[in-house]
Amino acid sequence: MMEKTHAMEDSYRKKMGLGQDGNALIRLIVLNAVLFAVLKFIFSIYLLTSLDIEAYNKNIFHWFVLPAELGKLFNRPWAVLTFMFSDDSFLRFFGNMLWLWGFGYVLQDLAGNRKLVPVYFYGGLTGAAFFILSYYIFPKLQAQAPTAYLVGASPSVIAIAIATTTVAPDYRIFPMINGGIPLWVLTVIYIVIDFTSIAHTNMGTYIANIAGAAMGFLFIYQVKKGRDWGLWLNHVLDWANDLFNPDRKRKIRNPKDEFYYKVSGTQPYKKIPNITQKRIDDILDKINQQGYRLLTDEEKDILKRAADKEDL
Repeated sequence: MMEKTHAMEDSYRKKMGLGQDGNALIRLIVLNAVLFAVLKFIFSIYLLTSLDIEAYNKNIFHWFVLPAELGKLFNRPWAVLTFMFSDDSFLRFFGNMLWLWGFGYVLQDLAGNRKLVPVYFYGGLTGAAFFILSYYIFPKLQAQAPTAYLVGASPSVIAIAIATTTVAPDYRIFPMINGGIPLWVLTVIYIVIDFTSIAHTNMGTYIANIAGAAMGFLFIYQVKKGRDWGLWLNHVLDWANDLFNPDRKRKIRNPKDEFYYKVSGTQPYKKIPNITQKRIDDILDKINQQGYRLLTDEEKDILKRAADKEDL
């Protein structure tokens, strides 16, 4: 019975891992990978046609990164979004994607599928704002402003890392190693590696990463207080997704089903003697959106009863 129940949970997590059913983590990684590949392809063309690297930076790359000067940003406002999906270093790109996968998977498991994208974007935007602000506040940075720019997913990834750790700092990874390593230990290792890899002359990037980390903590703190800052963004993404998928029917969710919903008084569902397929589908959908750990005892019991029924 228990094996069957765990098999249902594992199959759903495998479904998420393969990027099906609108997996936000897979979409973020794919978007980063596609833009990185496109920029590298164009860079290769510049090299093959004997054009110098400076021409590539001026004509292509600098239109995707975030400049420190507001005057330049006004000429390319889209850079506040594209910089967090662009990179010019393979090692930095690979490292960011590896950490994004690790922390993002845990965040999806604990908080569902609808917190990852808002944390990613808010972390990046907050990092961008403080990056630009630092070059107007600190005199030592003002002289570097004309040539300074921010690139890469680091502020967004560190926001996800801190958000995940804020949700469950004692979450255990690698359980085969002496019962598992607490998540906060991995986060400390990541932060040390990330900050030591930044050039000492690039203080603006340090500030951007610190700002992104602060936003990751603040986002989850507000969610625990019942204020979901990512709700509007998810609605926009749902609208855009439905716009390109008009035949898809979206289920309307009760706000009480969101993150950290606590049952008090009565159960959100009444127990019924017959388990319908629709009820099973709703529970599996909740696992995808919020994670298995946020199922109620009744919902877990329904999965067990459904597993027993299949064994008969």
